[in-house]
This record gives sequence, C-alpha cells and structure tokens, in this order.
Amino acid sequence: MKLLRYGDDSQEKWGMLDSAGGIRTLEDVLPHIGSEPVSLEWLAHLQKLDPAKLPVLKVEHRVGPCIPRPLNFVCIGLNYADHAAETGGKTPKEPILFLKSLSAFCGPHDDIIIPPGSRKTDWEVELGVVIGAKASRVSEDEAMDYVAGYAVVNDVSEREYQTERGGQWDKGKGCDHFGPVGPYLVTKDEVPDPQALRLFCEVDGEMMQDGTTANMIFSVKTLVSYVSQFITLHPGDIIATGTPAGVGMGKKPAPIFLRAGQTVRLGIEGLGEQQAKTVGG
Repeated sequence: MKLLRYGDDSQEKWGMLDSAGGIRTLEDVLPHIGSEPVSLEWLAHLQKLDPAKLPVLKVEHRVGPCIPRPLNFVCIGLNYADHAAETGGKTPKEPILFLKSLSAFCGPHDDIIIPPGSRKTDWEVELGVVIGAKASRVSEDEAMDYVAGYAVVNDVSEREYQTERGGQWDKGKGCDHFGPVGPYLVTKDEVPDPQALRLFCEVDGEMMQDGTTANMIFSVKTLVSYVSQFITLHPGDIIATGTPAGVGMGKKPAPIFLRAGQTVRLGIEGLGEQQAKTVGG
C-alpha cells in the first residue's frame, strides 16, 4: 500500500495510490480509525479497503510530505563506507545519530531553499524508516515489528555550517526545507528486503549518486533498535538511514554544490521519486 498526503502546506489530506497511479481520497474513512498520525493498527485497517471503491481525487493538488510532521526526525551519519571514505571520515563503530530540525520537514517537490550566504548546500538521498508503534529499548530481533513502512528522504546539508563553524552537525542539517520526505509512505509488506533497494540522485540530469541499501554499515533493524536505546520512538517518527557516495562535498577533483535554479531529482526503488527546484533564500 502506498499512502500520500496532498494539499496546501499544513493542510494536507490523506490519499491512497491505486493500481493505475491515481489518487483515492481517504477523508471518509480516516475519522473512524484513531488519533495516531501513523500506527500499525491504523494501517492494518486501511489495508482491508478496496482502493477501487474509494473516491477519486479529480483535481490536481500539491503532494505534501507523506507523513504528518513527526515528533522525532532522526538521522544517521556516515552509514555507507563509500560515503565515509569520500568525506575523509572513518567507518563508525556505532551509528552516528543527530536530529534534524522539524522546520526542515517539507514535501517531496517543495523548493529546496538555499540559505542566504550559503556556499556549500549539498544533497543526500536516503531511505527513511517510518515508525508505527512506540519503541523504547527494543531488541534487533523485534525491531521490525515497530516499522510501519518506508519513504524517500533528502537529507539536504550545508557543509560549511555543518563542518566549519564549530559545534554539532545540526546547524548544517536543520535549515528550512532541508528535509523533503515522500512522495509515498510505502508499507513494509511491499518492501520485503529494505537492504536490497537501489537509490539515486541527479542534479540537472547528471547522475550524482547511484547506490544500494545493501551497502549500509548498520542495517534498518539495527538502527531501529539502536536509536530506541536512546530516544523513545513514536508512531509517525522517521529515521533517515544515511546516504551512499556521490554527495557534492566528495566530488573530485573539486566539490560541487547546489545553486539557485537547479533541479534535484532523487528516488528509491519502489518508493517513488522526488523532484525539486533550488531557490535562493
């Protein structure tokens, strides 16, 4: 099942993708499900529905982030050995965690805003894991029981802010519109192996990243368990699991960074694609 949210910013409504790629509205069925923004019980109820019997969305709308704004937007740093190598970093012995500002959270096709004065805004395609049940200190063996599904994430990053201006990474990760999520929340039954997905990123039609989640250092189940040892995860939270090689800061012979007026297209096998314009802030 592929779910999405459509409408103006902060006023999105839920929809379901049908087999022909059309959007079916869920307004009539959602009030009877529950109050959680995303939950395993909620999704189980929706999976009993026949999309062909739901109303068709007849007017074109903006596609927003595929989940409501989460309580926790957790990111994993340097989780692909090839990416760690291109940045000059060491392969981590434990997952590197940081939190992305919730003001960064936005839709998959919303403009990527380059902050005023930014010189090193970069791209990072990542597999996002959406949590479906409250998870605190769960084991790896049970970790996947808490996963609702998956989504595409672009962990947009300003490298000068991140690495050259002191302190933690967060200042280079949390700028407005630095966290596009979607277009779809794809339930985990449609993704039998999250460690076997191709992911890519293009800038103005030039392939920048072309990798596979098979090369993650720490797997999805390991990350869900690990994060839950430190942060209680709630339904609707998302973990961005790291990016493969090919980011702008790692390009040779010289780094390449985003500028206003470019098109960034990225996606993950079976999870859909994002396409966004870069604009000056």
